[in-house]
Amino acid sequence: MLDSQEMIAAALLSAPGWARVGLTAPDSRLRVEAATTLAAHLCEYAGEPLPMLDRNQLPLPL
Repeated sequence: MLDSQEMIAAALLSAPGWARVGLTAPDSRLRVEAATTLAAHLCEYAGEPLPMLDRNQLPLPL
């Protein structure tokens, strides 16, 4: 099972790239829009069930 720190990191990495970069933009309007988008993405991500990992299943590359 993923701990909360890993879940937050995964959620941030799966967020739209422009929103992650937008947090550092010099324009305040863009920073606010990026923060709003990231917050919405985190809420959606948190609402999704965590994947159930079967410890008996070997991970194979596709």
